[in-house]
Formats: sequence, structure tokens, C-alpha cells
Amino acid sequence: MFSSRPSTAPDFLLSRATGSVRTQGAQQTFDDLDAAVAALRSGDVEIIVGALPFERGARVALTVPESIIREDGPLEPHAHYRNRTLNARVTGFEPEPEEHLRRVEAAIATIQESKLDKVVLARAVDIEFSEPTDPRLVAARLIDMSYHRDGFIADLTPAGREGAMLVGSSPEVLIKRQGSTVSAFPLAGSAARQKDKARDILAGQDLARSPKDLREHAFVVDHLRRILSPLCETLDAPLTPQLMKTNEMWHLGTPVVGTLKDPHLTALELAALVHPTPAICGTPTDAAESVIQTAESDRGFYAGTVGWCDNSGDGEYMVAIRCAEVSGDGLTARAWAGGGIVSDSDANAELEETSAKLRTILRALGL
Repeated sequence: MFSSRPSTAPDFLLSRATGSVRTQGAQQTFDDLDAAVAALRSGDVEIIVGALPFERGARVALTVPESIIREDGPLEPHAHYRNRTLNARVTGFEPEPEEHLRRVEAAIATIQESKLDKVVLARAVDIEFSEPTDPRLVAARLIDMSYHRDGFIADLTPAGREGAMLVGSSPEVLIKRQGSTVSAFPLAGSAARQKDKARDILAGQDLARSPKDLREHAFVVDHLRRILSPLCETLDAPLTPQLMKTNEMWHLGTPVVGTLKDPHLTALELAALVHPTPAICGTPTDAAESVIQTAESDRGFYAGTVGWCDNSGDGEYMVAIRCAEVSGDGLTARAWAGGGIVSDSDANAELEETSAKLRTILRALGL
């Protein structure tokens, strides 16, 4: 499969403007999180890369690679993947847009009548390629298209999804650890970018003062404060979020930075502790998860997390959004997008938000 790919083509990559990692091969794999943490803490492995699924307790897809390359900035896609054609077509929706609208309306009613404060509902698009497609081609396109040069791929084989790869371009940092410093950059509250410059600026300004979006964002920051504060000597999380943008969306984001009490707590353990956040699940977590499991088909690794952790404990994990799972034969893929629902959400606006978010990955898939 993909025999013409370059010898340097990675099996895992995380491209970030602040620093990137790409790896090849597999010395060892883990489908159990605790076993992977134990291997890191023992010092027997240099680094572990891969993905955690959305569902807590489900099989993880983690790998000890054979070779590792770290770079200070974002990755530059190999010339092999530049200017290559990619032909795809949409074969279905899960659920259909009208059904997603009904589910959002039902979620709003549930929130208004219960102790549920927020739930994130996602919808998926199924894609078929005209010929076997290398997920690295999709990753290269995502990096080139990304406002911040973000991109990732992770092999899901360790979790029993033979040859499947998760590929995406996430702007959201779930957790990062550098020495005793822990940081996160949660995103919640979104608005579609506009082609007209004046209207685009106005869309961002409206988002920054939207009571609905500010409340939705506060749930996520409060979640991180609650979990990280007991683990930190100091933790700084500004009360007012900042505006950030991708090529398709405006987002509210808050930089959260703290100093860990325990220098041995690894990035992988921190990722497992804070996942899932209200940004991709809801709050309270258990109640939101229950609604998602009832309303949606299996998310798999969508809304999980992708990243790396070395045996010093340092590492970085991105929230697995703006992504697709490409099948092992490279002939099909499923892409997802979700939106946070609160009591005063507008169902039609939520449907439009998922459509705007899907544009990132669908464009990279040739649609």
C-alpha cells in the first residue's frame, strides 16, 4: 500500500508552529494507557506517540517508534505530496443534517429541564476515494492550508483498527508539559469566518461579547482550573478569553499556565486527567457523555487527543478535532465536526457551525 511514498514518510506527526515531532516504525505498541505510562516512568522507552479515544477506558493507540525527528517549528510537507490530485465523493452523513437539527433541539430541551449545563453534539460525513489514498497526502494538505501550520497523523493499528490513520489539523492544545510548566489552550465558542473583511471583523467582535459563547467557554476553563489547581503550585487562567482564528473559524481561547508540584507527572498522565473537557464533551462530564452515547454513533478517536510524551515527562497533546479517520486500505474516510449546546443555543446556528468546521477537513480530502 502506498509503495511510492518517500522513505522519510512518517507514521506519526504533530506539526505545530512552536515545535514538531515526526516518527517512523514501531518497536512496541500499547492499547492500554496504564501500561504506556508505566513504560515511560520506567525509562525503558524514549518516547511514546499516538492517540487516546474519546471514550474513557476504551483501547488507546500508542506506539514506541523506531526513529524520531524533532523540529523547532512546523513541519514542511515532502515535495512528493505537493500538487498531487485527490478525488473523493461524499457517500453519506451520520446523522443527516435534518436529524442533527432534531438532536440539537432535543439537547437544548434536556439542558433547560435538567442539571446538564452543556453537551457537545457531533455529526460525521462518510467519504469514498477513487483510488487508495495515503493519509499523509491529507496531512500535507492540512498543514499547507492551516493558518498556524497545524497538522497530525496517528496510526490507530494498536487499538485494533488495522492500518487506519487519524489525520487532522487541530488548533486546540489539550495539555503541554515542559519541565515543571504545564499549559493548555482550550477553545470553546466559535463563529464562521466571513469573506468580506468588514463582516469578518464584526463576526469576531460579536463572538467576543456573546453571552452564550462566553458561558460555554467558561465551562471549559473552570474544568481545567478544577483539575489542574490541586496539581500546581501556581495556575494562571485569565478571566476574559482572547479571540483566535483559523482560516475557517473564529474561536474564543484562554491560555492556561501553571507550575506543577510533582515534576514526575507526565504529559500523558495529565492528558488523561483533563480529557474529556467540556469543549468536546460537555458538563457535567458523565451526564454529557451519556447524552452523546445515546445520540451519536461511536466517535472512535474523534474528540480524543493526539500527541507525544518522552521519558522525561515532557510532551504535547492536541484535541482531535478537524479530523478524519482514513481506512487501512485508503479507500474510505469518516470526518467529524461538533458544536457545544447550551440552554440558549439556536439549533440552526449550531448546524451551520458544524458545516463551517467540516470545511477544513473536507477541503483537504478533495471536497
